[in-house]
Amino acid sequence: MSSSTSEPVIIRLLDREYTIGCEPDERDSLMAAARLLDQKMREIRGNNRMAALDRVAVLAALNFAHELQQARQESEGRDRELTRTLGDLHRKLDGLFDPAGR
Repeated sequence: MSSSTSEPVIIRLLDREYTIGCEPDERDSLMAAARLLDQKMREIRGNNRMAALDRVAVLAALNFAHELQQARQESEGRDRELTRTLGDLHRKLDGLFDPAGR
């Protein structure tokens, strides 16, 4: 059985407090994520203070999921381009050092 060093951390989202268990070395990251989520939820809620919290939370989650998906696609595109460029360079170097290619 592993011993957990999780400690309670209080975060605030749309003026509501939530207690979350968190490893001490992850606290700063959790707090930064909570600030980012709170900001996104406030942006989505706008001036509509009567907006249902669950709807605001789901829309914020969808926004972040969409941004993550876009970042993953961009990263995959860059990885493919880098692999293609490295393959081209490898073939050019093979051509320079291959005596049969001269």
